[in-house]
Amino acid sequence: MFATVIDPIPQHSLAVDGTDARFPVRRVYCIGRNYAAHTIEMGGDPDREAPFFFQKNPDNLDQSGAFPYPVKSSDVHHELEMLVALKSGGTSITVEDALGHVYGYAVALDMTRRDLQGEAKDARRPWEIGKAFERSAPCGPLIPAERIGHPATGAVSLTVNGDTRQTGDLDQMIWKVPEMIAYLSEYYELAAGDVILSGTPSGVAAVQRGDEMVARVAGLPDLTVRVT
Repeated sequence: MFATVIDPIPQHSLAVDGTDARFPVRRVYCIGRNYAAHTIEMGGDPDREAPFFFQKNPDNLDQSGAFPYPVKSSDVHHELEMLVALKSGGTSITVEDALGHVYGYAVALDMTRRDLQGEAKDARRPWEIGKAFERSAPCGPLIPAERIGHPATGAVSLTVNGDTRQTGDLDQMIWKVPEMIAYLSEYYELAAGDVILSGTPSGVAAVQRGDEMVARVAGLPDLTVRVT
């Protein structure tokens, strides 16, 4: 061990369903506009071009079931996602080998300060101010792939106060999970503990304090989050 000039910072981790052991998080990669309808919804071209990614911080992932409405925003949107957690990594991973690096999956939300993201886009600046804020990625427990396999099809949906906002299917992803892993590994050295948020279907919209969101991905436990 070595001395530190400040108190050591705890390793952020996620709960794994069915065990007290936890999954330590290294990095969080988020793919943008990975469902054609959402791409159109956000003013983009749904044709299959190279994917793009932004990042959140490990401690943005939150499993408390509460989403505190963030400061400096009056337009905060929900984005339903499937979370992919890696148990190993490397560079130049092939599509064929990619799923061998996956530990498990969870339901997640990419909460977005849409007004601040829009200002950043208009100024051609990075999006982090709209994306990578405290507790901006609520998520459920990880389910190991050895238990459920690798979801490639299945309904996804999100309701707010019982009203359906987002619907879709995993097979509507423009870039599938193995392709995302392979592409990222061409630009980064992926490693155990990395997490990928795999994109959102159309229907993103604002939430208000007191709202209850229920996010569903077929085969995974529902995620219920209250806006506080």
